[in-house]
Amino acid sequence: MADADEIKQPKMQEQQEENEETKKVPSEKKSRVARFLPKGIIVVVVVIFAGTGFTLARLLIGSSTSQTARASEQGQSSQLENMDTKDSGADSQKRWYYHLEPVIANLNVDDVTRYVKASLTLELSFEVDEKKGTAFIDEKKPILTNWLTVYLASLGLDDIRGDRNLKRIQSQVLDAFNEKLFPDSKPLIKNILFKEFAVQ
Repeated sequence: MADADEIKQPKMQEQQEENEETKKVPSEKKSRVARFLPKGIIVVVVVIFAGTGFTLARLLIGSSTSQTARASEQGQSSQLENMDTKDSGADSQKRWYYHLEPVIANLNVDDVTRYVKASLTLELSFEVDEKKGTAFIDEKKPILTNWLTVYLASLGLDDIRGDRNLKRIQSQVLDAFNEKLFPDSKPLIKNILFKEFAVQ
């Protein structure tokens, strides 16, 4: 009997040790959760504040941009007045063309050096006198060329493949050029045409 009691005692001790270990495991999990909980709360609060700040900034920038645009319209005389705009009768359907010099830019790709060469033609409304309009665009050509080079350098190969992407590029260039040339009036560049668009 003594032998049976001695055998039972180590088994009981082992069971007690196992019970203590199983009690320790949940307490360790609880302590891990307790350690990470404040950090998790801080991360969530920071994300919420960042999102709120970003949204407020976008709203404030939008309102200040519109105020600046109104102030520039009131404070400055339109550049179109200096170009003798014509009456918008039957001539408004006619257009004239201005050819930009080719622009070459490295594409935004990692593996190899790829570049694009683009030659554009601006299709302008006959509301602008051709001679004065040409002189005006000649004066602003460095701004247009610079913007176009930076814009093309930001594109990757996937951004310039296919007709949908080329039409998107034409649309973005059209909007940007009209904004650069005619910020205080209606857009007078009616279309952007590609003379050349080569990727190498």
